[in-house]
Amino acid sequence: MSSVVDGDEPVIGVGPHSRPWPSDGRYDQELLEHGDKRNVADKYRYWTVEAIKADLDKSRVDLHVAIENWQHDMNIGTIVRNANAFNVAAVHIIGKRHWNRRGAMVTDRYMTIVHHQTVDEFMTAMKGDKRTIVAIDNQKGAVPLSKTALPEKAVLVFGGEGPGLSPEMIAASEMMVMIEQFGSTRSVNVGVASGIMMYAWINHFILTTDN
Repeated sequence: MSSVVDGDEPVIGVGPHSRPWPSDGRYDQELLEHGDKRNVADKYRYWTVEAIKADLDKSRVDLHVAIENWQHDMNIGTIVRNANAFNVAAVHIIGKRHWNRRGAMVTDRYMTIVHHQTVDEFMTAMKGDKRTIVAIDNQKGAVPLSKTALPEKAVLVFGGEGPGLSPEMIAASEMMVMIEQFGSTRSVNVGVASGIMMYAWINHFILTTDN
């Protein structure tokens, strides 16, 4: 559970673990003693960060996500948090090494995050992994998501809020996909767009096949 109500005050997480404590190495002694207030699924209560990440590594989906970080966009944290929610295999940060982690809500601790200084460096790494670069943008030449077959071995690339993807990244991509919109705004927030795109991939390659 993420929270319970104690009188009028919400209590986040869970309190100290009852004794006797679990004895295996997955558990954090400090959390067992003082309680676990983190935003984690119930099965990971009291686990160490390392143990949670190791368990998630066993079930990662073969999807990568990449973000161009030229302007220190605060939406990067949201994209990383979405990547954690869908348990993607890796997140690539292209450009500045430091990024605004606030929106990630510490979920970056459970992810594999790779930094690339340039688009060329990123492109070389993806080519070595035989991974299709999919630009997510609504620039000229983009195809609607509803009419697109996303590749299974893909890396979905997102740009900064406002400028979108760089010309270098557009040129490096093998396809560009847009999310259809029906209102007055020019574009969907990039953090929202990332969640839509990751779910679309998961729905096709994971949820549909599971059923």
